[in-house]
Amino acid sequence: MFHIKFTVFVSDSNDCSRCTDRYLPNEQQDKCIEKRIDFLSYDDPLGTTLAALCIFAAVVSAIVLFVFIRNKNTPIVKANNRELSCLLLFSLILCFLCSLLFIGQPVTITCLLRQVVFGISFALCVSCVLAKTMMVIIAFRATNPNSKLRKWVGPTLTNSVVFICTLFQVVICVVWLVNSPPFLEHNMKAQTGVIILECNEGSSLAFWFLLSYMGLLAVVSFLMAFLSRNLPDSFNEAKYITFSMLVFLSVWLSFIPAYLSTKGKFLVAVEIFAIISSSAGLLTCIFIPKCVIILLRPQNNSRGYLMRKGNNIK
Repeated sequence: MFHIKFTVFVSDSNDCSRCTDRYLPNEQQDKCIEKRIDFLSYDDPLGTTLAALCIFAAVVSAIVLFVFIRNKNTPIVKANNRELSCLLLFSLILCFLCSLLFIGQPVTITCLLRQVVFGISFALCVSCVLAKTMMVIIAFRATNPNSKLRKWVGPTLTNSVVFICTLFQVVICVVWLVNSPPFLEHNMKAQTGVIILECNEGSSLAFWFLLSYMGLLAVVSFLMAFLSRNLPDSFNEAKYITFSMLVFLSVWLSFIPAYLSTKGKFLVAVEIFAIISSSAGLLTCIFIPKCVIILLRPQNNSRGYLMRKGNNIK
């Protein structure tokens, strides 16, 4: 709780003092009033709405994860790499929940953690998508008995891709924290009469490098999925991944100009909205169609049906 403090001066005095940066003179010019403190709080309607969206989306992701685990031995779950799908859902839960670090009064620990947790969670998420896309291509190419790709079919390749791609983001974050870590800042210049409590990223270069690496993974995933979208496979996820990556990239490309032109608590709100909408795009495009089949059309969740469907694909 912040309290307004006054510094009193005598009217018409010959001894006048200028208010410090944390204070403003009142209309009578005889008192210094402490500036209003502003940040995106949970009591703010905008903060409450965004927090509710984060929690709701995380709960939906957890429900989908439960559905996949409960139906792990069904054809549609097994065919789409159930371990990788569950890891992707877990990373989506982390992506949604990391948004909560951006809401509330900033303190040193949240400033240090929020971009790091965000960057690593999204790197894990997009790495899982990249690994799924690679497996779609390799699984199709390996159907040839003489293909050398048959030895790569299995969890070894996907686990290695996820681990290496995520590890690189971890290294970026560690270098960032060691050399120029984010810190709490009282911004008194962005808005007249208001002190904005915000997290200074420390190194803007590190922040944009983190985003650029995430974007690179998304672009590679999109291109690979787009090129393999018409593979004649009834279990092919490439079409769903293509659309999900298109949504993901569109959100973050829109985020850049919005982020650069926004100040104060709305700057934080823009990043939270980008996190929620891009994660929701992945969840909706990749997993909701499968949940519809599992829960609402169980008769279609059979290998015989899916193979007949695959034979009809031109």
